This record gives sequence, C-alpha cells and structure tokens, in this order.
Amino acid sequence: MMFALFMLVVLVITGAIWLLDIAVLSKRRVAGSPDPIWVEYSKSFFPVILVVFFIRSFIVEPFKIPSGSMMPTLLAGDFILVNKFTYGLRVPILNNTFIDINHPKRGDVFVFHFPPDPSIDYIKRVVGVPGDKIVYRDKVLYVNGQKINNTFTADYEYAASGLNMIYAKRYQEQLVDKKHDILIDENSGTRDVDLEVPPGHYFAMGDNRDNSKDSRYWGFVPEGNLVGKAFFIWFNFDEPRRIGTKIN
Repeated sequence: MMFALFMLVVLVITGAIWLLDIAVLSKRRVAGSPDPIWVEYSKSFFPVILVVFFIRSFIVEPFKIPSGSMMPTLLAGDFILVNKFTYGLRVPILNNTFIDINHPKRGDVFVFHFPPDPSIDYIKRVVGVPGDKIVYRDKVLYVNGQKINNTFTADYEYAASGLNMIYAKRYQEQLVDKKHDILIDENSGTRDVDLEVPPGHYFAMGDNRDNSKDSRYWGFVPEGNLVGKAFFIWFNFDEPRRIGTKIN
C-alpha cells in the first residue's frame, strides 16, 4: 500500500509539471532553448509511471512470498502475480470498489490487506465465504457441516526458522470442486474454531495449517481489504523450476 501511495504522489507531481509546462512554462522559454532538467525528467517519467500505476492498480500486481505459511503451494521466495480485477475494480489507495465483477470463492488463493494492520499484505486461501459455518477441530476442516476430504500423498520436511527441521505430512484437499495440497504437522498443537462467517467477510487459512497465523487467530477478512487473486509464479531465485507455475 505504501508503494502505491508513493507512486501516486510521484505520478501527480510529474503530471502537474508536464501540464504546467504545456500551459505556461514552454510559452515563456526562448524558442529552441532546451527544457529545464526538472521539466525534462518529469515529461519523460510521467507516461511511464502512468502506465505502471494503471497496470498495478487495475490489471496485475507482483508480490513476493515472505514466509512458509502457504507451503507447499507457495514457498518463501516465490515471486507471484495477482489479478487485480477478478474481485472488482477498486479505487487505488482507498480500495473502494467502483465496478463489482466477482467475489472470492472457496479455494481461491487471495491477497488482502492484513486486518489488524492494513499497511501489510497477506496471502492465504479462502476457506469460508459469507454465511458459511466453519469448524476446524483436531486438524480436520468442516464447512457447513460437511467434512472436507483430504488424501495423504507423501511425507514432507522443511527447515523452519532457526534451521529446525519440521516433519509434516502432505495431503491433497478438495474444497468444493478445487483440489490443492496442504501440510499437517501431527506433532504440533491445533487451533480449533467453530464460527459463522459474517456478511461481507471471508475466512482465510494457510495451506501450511500448523504454521500459519490466519483467520483462526486474528479473525475475518473484510471485503474492503481485498487486493486480488494470486494466479502465477513468475520467478524464484532459489528454485528456477517453479517459474511459470500456475497457482491452484
């Protein structure tokens, strides 16, 4: 959000200088004389910043995954792309929807402004939509009274903070008609919940179920905090084979 605000400020300043030059400054300069350096830079940067700002605000925005809370779907260090218009077009910075298109569906991987601190962006999976009854008990997820089935696929180990090895199990979970992988650490405790998702809110969980601070801890994601739907991994310095992976 802070970067978007910075870009908006620069866009306004360079655009104002460009318009000022057209309306006033250029008419006062001696014919054939070069533009002042600050005018030249503003006229050069304004169209570039305008295009980048438009693309990031309304079409697609890049993000970097900072943690392992969405493993094995997303790894720390993945650079991803987020579709900014899937959930409707929003006013930059204010994030108010002015064209309503779609709403998050169960199973979507979405980016949103962290409710306790909207200056931070989070990424999780949509588990509950408005009106859903969500129960998470003993590492088993229930949506509207139905147990969400998962199938064991493999053992999974990874290095956590401090290089401690975590030994988990990888399952394929089916949420409605979407299949995705999750991790369960059977040796850890569980954060159980039993609640109903209120109107205009969403219940989010990380795929790394026992290493994710999500809606089980800080509550629901309001509609006004939505940023977009993650759909593509475009780069990873440590694991090039992940480049070009579609996010399920």
